[in-house]
Amino acid sequence: MKKTHVSPKRGEPSSLGGQPNIVLMIADDMTYRAVGALHNRRVHTPNLDHLVAGGCAFTHAFHQGSWTPAICIASRTMMHTGLTTFHAESAGDDVPMWPQALTQVGYHTHLIGKWHLSQTSLKRAFRTWGPLGPAGMFESSPVNGPAYHRPSPGNRWKPWDKSQKGNWINVRQYLGLGPDKIAHSALVWAMAAEEFLSARGNAREPFCLYVGFHMPHDPRQAEKKYVNLYPPRRQKLPPNFLPCHPFDQGDFHIRDELLAPFPRTPEAVRLHLSEYYAAVTQLDTAVGRVLAALEKSGQAANTIVIFTSDHGLAVGEHGLMGKQNLYDCSVRIPLVIRGPHIPAGKIVDVPVYQHSIFPTVHELLGLPIPNTVEFPSLVELLHGPSREIYPAVFCRYRDFQRSVRTRRHKLIYYPHVDVVQLFDLQRDPWETTNLNASARHATVRKTLWHTLQQFERELDDPTKV
Repeated sequence: MKKTHVSPKRGEPSSLGGQPNIVLMIADDMTYRAVGALHNRRVHTPNLDHLVAGGCAFTHAFHQGSWTPAICIASRTMMHTGLTTFHAESAGDDVPMWPQALTQVGYHTHLIGKWHLSQTSLKRAFRTWGPLGPAGMFESSPVNGPAYHRPSPGNRWKPWDKSQKGNWINVRQYLGLGPDKIAHSALVWAMAAEEFLSARGNAREPFCLYVGFHMPHDPRQAEKKYVNLYPPRRQKLPPNFLPCHPFDQGDFHIRDELLAPFPRTPEAVRLHLSEYYAAVTQLDTAVGRVLAALEKSGQAANTIVIFTSDHGLAVGEHGLMGKQNLYDCSVRIPLVIRGPHIPAGKIVDVPVYQHSIFPTVHELLGLPIPNTVEFPSLVELLHGPSREIYPAVFCRYRDFQRSVRTRRHKLIYYPHVDVVQLFDLQRDPWETTNLNASARHATVRKTLWHTLQQFERELDDPTKV
């Protein structure tokens, strides 16, 4: 394709023969509850549902937190390097990355869509790349006021209005072929993936295709037929809906939180949920096109397919709109792996980190795992029983929040306001009742607090609680 770039130091012939290929698709801002087959039948995701049925779904996959409000940067850095959160924060461009390691052993590695890490890391990680979108998000045009602050008086912005730019992009501009035509970014990235995969049928070398979608991140644009699936009046408010978060959790008025008016209203949250789910379904359609192109290439049976997201999103839960929080809606994400010898329809419900993709891919391929990688492989969970790798998982948001979560309980600490939350996730999965002051839960609180301190020591957290 015209818009494909080739690194001059890559591309040596492969001697890997029949090694499995890799297709990794990553969403942006997609919470774990947005896959219909797993957690929310009201969301239309037939292609992701099909992927779940054919592979292994990890229902409790988490990211380990962020040092920046742009959480996608931190999550993607950990995924590509295998470094834990505080080590990833200080890592330089010389740390081995999993696409780079595959390139070095003869894989044709190719990136489409969103990268959001440094250009230096892009050029050393992938053999070819393009078309590429913006590092962060597509900016949409305002209509009689801020495009994203909705609902607000006089704002006539519509998700399907192609004149408002954002994810409505020119196909010719990005693909370098065909007539001038405006299409959704998810469709354009899928078209680029189709072009790449169509050339793989007779290739001698295995490939790793990485497709970074920009959805369902705002501006949450989608075709009208998808928006019509989710009338705002029919959207069910989450059980943890609040007009406002009960305290300043840190970055209280960051851009993500300004997408809807304060205080939050049922009308506003239903509108945002409608457009969020429509964006998810638009994304799902693009995923389906990539999977169909893989089948058409004749390579599907020998390809490991991975679908995940960088993090989740609140969209009205707890009075919040963004992802700068440690509630499950934001730190828990979809992770599905399908491939040769991976059991179909398997569900793994023990806690894992999404950043285990690096060692998991390498173990599946029989490749050595660099000693810089700190997350464990998930291969034993793909093939064996759901044994706990972690008795608890840790997460952080900048210096404002720390959390520790077991399968039953979660403790969140906010150092700057000295607030502790304790939730019984078995009885209260929506995290609505703070049990921190409960005498009955004093032992649980103490145990989780000590676990949190242990994590901070092991992960080299400079901010000790």
